[in-house]
Amino acid sequence: MTGVGPAAVMLVTDRRRLSPAARTTHDELLALERLLDSAVEAGVDLIQIRERDLDAGAVTTLARSVAARARATRVLINDRIDIALAGGVHGVHLRADGIAATRARQLAPDGWLLGRSVHAPVDATRLGAGADYLLFGTVFPSVSKPEGPAAGLEALRAVVQAVTLPVMAIGGITPERAGACIGAGAAGVASIGAFLPEATGRDSLGVRRATDAFRAAMAVVPTPRRA
Repeated sequence: MTGVGPAAVMLVTDRRRLSPAARTTHDELLALERLLDSAVEAGVDLIQIRERDLDAGAVTTLARSVAARARATRVLINDRIDIALAGGVHGVHLRADGIAATRARQLAPDGWLLGRSVHAPVDATRLGAGADYLLFGTVFPSVSKPEGPAAGLEALRAVVQAVTLPVMAIGGITPERAGACIGAGAAGVASIGAFLPEATGRDSLGVRRATDAFRAAMAVVPTPRRA
């Protein structure tokens, strides 16, 4: 189950952006489960549950529920190996400042998918050791990361050339920008905002439309050969 296939699509969660008007955490989680069910139905390749401020028990319960229905979609927990193990998911996505992937590999069951965030080309080789893929960003200006400048496509290309691992792009990624990321050598794209109702509309087909649009945009761009 390890590895990230070509033109992979990852949905990253943010329950607060998903349900800004929700009055309780319970309401936020109900909305998040509906979104993730739609993502599974749409055939998203990867779901990264990234709810760092949420109680560990609530994340574990959510993870178990989603993983049980995941079909071909692989479910990852952001940074928390203990929750990923308890939740029966398919792996963990490590923060740039988190535990080393080589150490995480020692704790992981066989077949787990291990990802790692990187934010600069210079960090790619050091942080990538032991991981199955890297997630690089912020590539374009992003609502989730407004405090810093966007790295841009040339930085993405530099990360791709620095490692042999698949590199996925994140940060301001829309279907209209996905092709450029593949053209820079990315193995796929990840997004929060492109899957939210503000981008897709509020009907249940929104996530499927976003997923299909990402796949269509990436399908027409050949992945460049590595130097």
